Amino acid sequence: MKIYTRTGDAGSTGLFGGPRVSKDDARIEAYGTVDELNAALGCVRSLGGVRSSGGVRSSGGASGVSEAVDEQLELIQRELFSIGAELATPNPDEHDLRVIGTTHVARLEAWIDEHESGLSPLKQFILPAGTQAASMLHLARAVCRRAERRVVTLGDQQGVKISDAVIVYLNRLSDYLFVLSREVNSQAGIGDVPWQRPG
Repeated sequence: MKIYTRTGDAGSTGLFGGPRVSKDDARIEAYGTVDELNAALGCVRSLGGVRSSGGVRSSGGASGVSEAVDEQLELIQRELFSIGAELATPNPDEHDLRVIGTTHVARLEAWIDEHESGLSPLKQFILPAGTQAASMLHLARAVCRRAERRVVTLGDQQGVKISDAVIVYLNRLSDYLFVLSREVNSQAGIGDVPWQRPG
């Protein structure tokens, strides 16, 4: 099967189990941004080396993420793929594609608490900065916020029934990525860069 089909050359694409729609449709924008977030997390993982199918971790820089965090990010990538599949399907219930639920949100919250436990409390806004991995995590956080907005738009403007758990998951995921960026910097001996009002 060839990677190119030419069916989208006129600016439309087919939904899973549904009709063809314009590539600037709110649904395409929503799951496309989730896909962009997934790719951003892949970039973060590449900085710390990634595990092969046999579980062996390739070499990565000291400024990357730990193996434990890499495993968390891989699981999140799998979950984002499931969210994308749900969003790409007009009738996800018919295809049993509503995978993300409260247990996935609860796990994110547990990870947030774990990563935040060793950090000093924040007293002011901070700038996205620090190690390459931390900066990429901040970028992923910003993409996650955009994905959340696009999913909300899909529900509000097109009346698409979005799973409440998906919106909560994306909201919590952005918090996780923020805390993780701080922890990565802290482990590298780099402090938060506080925002200062321009003079």
